[in-house]
Amino acid sequence: MKKIGIASDHAGFEYKEKIKLILEKKGYQVFDFGCFSEESVDYPDFAHELARAIINGKCEYGIQFCGSGNGINMSSNKHKEIRSALCWKEEIAEQARLHNNANICTMPARYISFEEVEKIMKIFLNTEFEGGRHQRRIDKISKI
Repeated sequence: MKKIGIASDHAGFEYKEKIKLILEKKGYQVFDFGCFSEESVDYPDFAHELARAIINGKCEYGIQFCGSGNGINMSSNKHKEIRSALCWKEEIAEQARLHNNANICTMPARYISFEEVEKIMKIFLNTEFEGGRHQRRIDKISKI
């Protein structure tokens, strides 16, 4: 059973809640790192919690949302072991896993439909990293 962490700010709260139910119905173990309402919050608080859970092995992958996806994505990527990809279409999610071994899928809640969210999530969670020449590149990401 894959362990999936989810997080959002207020702009992504509705999508996060819907995704949580879908993942649980599919048998995933889901860890919700907030936020827990549509009241205005600061996205870094939740991004950092999700990132730490992946780093310490509590979760294998993460899915997160904020309005544009940018802020929460930038916050997660401050962690050396995190490779969070901003995914707004299926092909981006697939490449993020195939070539970048992304461990967090970030989506822009204000700019994509929930139908797109479901497709992106499915591809992200079901695509395996290709390895090979891509591993050499990934090894260079965290060198600094």
